[in-house]
Amino acid sequence: MTTPAALPTSLIPLNAPAAALETVGGKGANLVKLAHAGFHVPNGFLIPTAAYRAFVDLNQLDAAISEILRDLDFSDLQALTAASAAIRTQFAAGTVSQGLTAALEIGWRWLGASPVAVRSSATAEDLPDLSFAGQQDTYLNVIGPEALLKAVVDCWSSLWTARALGYRARNAIPHGEVSLSVVVQTMVPSQASGVMFTANPLNGRRGETVIDATLGLGEALVSGLVEPDHYVVDSSNNALTHKYLGSKSVQINGKSEGGVATHEAESAQIQAIPDEIILKLAQIGQQIEALYNFPQDIEWAVAQAEIYILQARPITSLYPLPANLPPEPLKTLLGLHVIQGMMEPFTPLGQTAIIEVLFGGGRALGLKLPLAQQGAFYVAGERIWINVTPIVRNPRAHKVFPVVFKNLDPGVAQAFVEILRDPRMAPQPGSMSLLKPWNVARFALPLLGRVLHFLRQPEKMAQTILTIFDERVAETAARRQPSGNLGADFTQRVALLLEARNLFADFVIPKGVTAVVAGMAPFFGILQRFSKQVAAQTGDTRFDTLYLEIARGLPNNVTIEMDLKLWQAAQSLRSDPASAEIFEGLPPSELAARFLAGSLPSAAQKVIADFMDRYGMRGLGEIDMGRPRWCENPEHIMGVLQSYLQIDDPALAPDVVFARGAEVAQSAAEELESAVRQLPHGHFKARMVRFGVRRYRALAGLREAPKFFAVRMMGMMRAGLLASGEEMAAAGWLDQADDLVYLKMAELEELAAELEGWQVGDFPPTSLPALQTAIRERQALRQRELRRKQIPRVLLSDGTAYYEGVRAAEGAASGLVGDPVSPGVVEGVVRVVFDPLGTHLEPGEILVCPGTDPAWTPLFLAAGGLVMETGGMMTHGSVVAREYGIPAVVGVHDATRRLQTGQRIRVNGSSGAIEIL
Repeated sequence: MTTPAALPTSLIPLNAPAAALETVGGKGANLVKLAHAGFHVPNGFLIPTAAYRAFVDLNQLDAAISEILRDLDFSDLQALTAASAAIRTQFAAGTVSQGLTAALEIGWRWLGASPVAVRSSATAEDLPDLSFAGQQDTYLNVIGPEALLKAVVDCWSSLWTARALGYRARNAIPHGEVSLSVVVQTMVPSQASGVMFTANPLNGRRGETVIDATLGLGEALVSGLVEPDHYVVDSSNNALTHKYLGSKSVQINGKSEGGVATHEAESAQIQAIPDEIILKLAQIGQQIEALYNFPQDIEWAVAQAEIYILQARPITSLYPLPANLPPEPLKTLLGLHVIQGMMEPFTPLGQTAIIEVLFGGGRALGLKLPLAQQGAFYVAGERIWINVTPIVRNPRAHKVFPVVFKNLDPGVAQAFVEILRDPRMAPQPGSMSLLKPWNVARFALPLLGRVLHFLRQPEKMAQTILTIFDERVAETAARRQPSGNLGADFTQRVALLLEARNLFADFVIPKGVTAVVAGMAPFFGILQRFSKQVAAQTGDTRFDTLYLEIARGLPNNVTIEMDLKLWQAAQSLRSDPASAEIFEGLPPSELAARFLAGSLPSAAQKVIADFMDRYGMRGLGEIDMGRPRWCENPEHIMGVLQSYLQIDDPALAPDVVFARGAEVAQSAAEELESAVRQLPHGHFKARMVRFGVRRYRALAGLREAPKFFAVRMMGMMRAGLLASGEEMAAAGWLDQADDLVYLKMAELEELAAELEGWQVGDFPPTSLPALQTAIRERQALRQRELRRKQIPRVLLSDGTAYYEGVRAAEGAASGLVGDPVSPGVVEGVVRVVFDPLGTHLEPGEILVCPGTDPAWTPLFLAAGGLVMETGGMMTHGSVVAREYGIPAVVGVHDATRRLQTGQRIRVNGSSGAIEIL
């Protein structure tokens, strides 16, 4: 048998200069790129996607596939498996064209008529943001042209495995847009094989190469049949730092007649590959990563001391790092979502607006760096991260940082205990050198003076600060007067947006921070401290959490006032027959549409409009200016109103709950005052308790006021931009009004400068095509990030990611454990919620969620208890839970995965224990 000198033109050799993704799929394109770059890839060829399409067309499979998938429930595994089997049966019965049959025989002989490996290569696999690893099938040690032809058809049909169908459905990849190429390569008779990750997929560290190795073919490893050897190499110096020898009890090898056989390994206890091969592999891995400029998941094989690269694809499970942050010197980044309870990605406008607002607040401390040079805030995974390295490394802050963060998020405090052991995070004098003592004093001394003024007249100052915020909002609203000229109006609206840069430094910090500090100081300095003292002296553990009861029913809390206003609206609807009827009979989406059209019954239209006048600028993820507000889409509010209308128990009414909370707080305050009288210096301590209770209760509710003020201001700015967006969409410049939220503040500023003086009839701005491209790319990126389920709490610049909540390891062994933040014990049925929109809680259900912001608050009324993955003593959900007297446990690692809707659990908000009943 002669070996052909060349392949048929219908096949593509792996040593081709390049190959397009749509022609050869992700795996095929990567192999061509690797081979062209000089890596040792087994010789082979590619059957392009055109051959797959020709087979499907020849056998009229498109219609059959569409019929099988019609009305399929992709969440039903049994149905998915049956659909897959039906489609693959159709493929197996199909006919392959004579031309391709002949070409495959020539290709087989071109490879020396030797055994081959046949692998699938889909057009939607091994991409930088999606990895289709394991979704299609591989056939090893295929011998002869007939077996090769069958393997190719089987590969084609594996595009329709249940795994692949489910994966595409989850990632919103249209089934009809995916095609399949097939890779045919000379079979490597592997003595050892395995996988290599050029970044550690377990902890995220980019400086570690991880290699798993087994004896024989790698199928034993990827199918989970063996415990492989595990090696870790320090990529900076190519030094082997960790070695674990797995049992490798099973080995897979090729059979002489074709196919593979599984048998017991004869040398299971020996190291699969020697150290020199490990280190050589690691070097190759770094070279491949450099080729792609992204960490890679690489399959490899070793035969006769030769290393072969079988596949390379991106490691898509890694949390991304900021683009402008080098790994060294090591930086520690804290996720803003830990503080705000907002796990979703920010829009580009939201990112830049928040960073500029917060950075502008640094001016109050005398920081005058240009925004481009700031190193305080970064964006990674479209989420905002705060650089806390200077604080962590400060000799004083180094010791107290974990203690402080225990009240914010115990999981973060736990992570910092580990981070602070790293020598690279050792205390460093002058780490906060940008904060000059004079600047700090210039900020702190007036703040202290204002705090003392608040403490002298707490009730009066509370009302003063609320009035100041309302007046500033009204003054800003009065300036929003459109002229009717697209360019002039857009320029004016962007100018208003840019004022947000100074919002914190000039207004929120001097006004709002003063109130919050004045309210919180008595809580931690007096009430918590004395409660713990009484518990220690008397042995009565009730006093450990008694101070939390004093936090019930706080006045001046705008979020609680919002709930009360919504409850009053529900009562107005109940008393109006026409409103009550329509709210009972229509879904929230239809009610929302009618409200926006002004066609609800007049009583309902008025009462909801009154609510929206004050609270309509709120919404889910409201600190992101790019996110919709309730006034734009009131569907969530309509659902909450319907839920409130179903509450018949007067004891559950928010006003009753609030009043009862205030009574409980008063009783708790009196009990604590009485108890401290029995301590040494008891008379003085009792006076301190009275002092602390009055100030705390008058001022602590203001903690939500600065954010509410900022949200209303940002809502007005957003409304102005959307109005301009409508005009630009009507002019054909944008696809839709909210395209503008995918631009950054600096880009909006540049666009406004370009439109200054614009008149009807003028050409569109010259920057528009580039902006349109950026908008589309950022919209796609946001959709990808919305699918990300695991978000770290803390991220290091070397890639190390800390995901876990409080005492996660302990919880895994003994039940769920978190941080107790609202005392009491409750039993109830779990309701896992990721998005409050459209969610209805039955009274007494336990709300289990990733985190909350004020948009979640209306759900708390019906909830019997609260379990959150993030949060601490002073985060939003914890504060509101205490207001309503709902037992709550937060910082519970993976709570939304480990608990399931319908389970019955017991939540102990005093101990942090969660028991599945």
